[in-house]
Amino acid sequence: MRKRIILLVCLPVMLLQGCPVAQEARQQVFQVMFYNVENLFDTYDDPHTSDNEFLPEGTRHWTPYRYYTHLRQTARVIHAAGEWDTPALVGLCEVENDSVLIHLTRRTSLRMQNYSYCITGSRDPRGINVALLYQEDKFRYLEHRSKRIPFKNKARRSRDILHVSGRVITGDTLDVFVCHFPSRRGGEKMSEPFRLEAASYLRRLCDSIHAIRRTPNILIMGDFNDMPADRSIQTIICSTDAERNFANLFADAKKLNHEGSYKYRGEWNQLDQIMINRSWERYYRPGSAQIFAPDFLLTGNRSRNRQRPLRVFNGSKYEGGFSDHLPVVAYFLLPVNH
Repeated sequence: MRKRIILLVCLPVMLLQGCPVAQEARQQVFQVMFYNVENLFDTYDDPHTSDNEFLPEGTRHWTPYRYYTHLRQTARVIHAAGEWDTPALVGLCEVENDSVLIHLTRRTSLRMQNYSYCITGSRDPRGINVALLYQEDKFRYLEHRSKRIPFKNKARRSRDILHVSGRVITGDTLDVFVCHFPSRRGGEKMSEPFRLEAASYLRRLCDSIHAIRRTPNILIMGDFNDMPADRSIQTIICSTDAERNFANLFADAKKLNHEGSYKYRGEWNQLDQIMINRSWERYYRPGSAQIFAPDFLLTGNRSRNRQRPLRVFNGSKYEGGFSDHLPVVAYFLLPVNH
């Protein structure tokens, strides 16, 4: 009788060791998110940038109330995108400075999520930067650099590329690039050369990592102001050496859950993308790349295809929403070494 009892107790454990639930339990879910947060400015004047419209007395009447509403809305999106947990890495663009990130990570609901941050020191005329939030228990920071794009026109000012290196639970070093490429202001074709210059420089930065590491792990995310099929994106993902090619997780529109991450003149575009190299691709959970598009981030008539992101400003009108972009997310499963 005693033997039967022992067998009944042990059998579920034996089965559990071979089941998918146990397999995933031995892996760490590592979620990555990118989000263009639409003009996350503080309320103070920076005399070195053109931020006057985002002041209390400015044209947008950017009061402390509106500022802290934007912070809380941004934190809400990060929480919601994480589902059961907040993302390990959150790339952000259109962030003004360190103060904004301190307020976001310490004065909102994110304060309990153990986020630290890195930010660029760009020469963008409006004073906006790109940044990375990272959870210290999932991404052990090693170093970061703000990489200035060497445009042929030396007078051109744009956002720097943020390069952050950190160690993940597998012991691998992960190199993360966060980007916000030059806009299409002036027209797509006229502005394309600037994005091509940015893409070529980013490609060189990635190649330099390959030159010093045998099997580097590289993740690129950002608002590229170009679509996956455009020349600038192809410059990034393609190499004469096949081992250095990247997979664009947002290249195939048929596999995505939403029409796009940004709507312009009634048409959805996929300007926000995440790309990974071959080495890091082994950890990617297939099919997990998606546009985060819950109903609360959208406004308009769905049945007539008039939905769009609920923005902070729609033109000059204050909507009090979230952003003119939708976030993009992807999941990775990292084996836990015991």
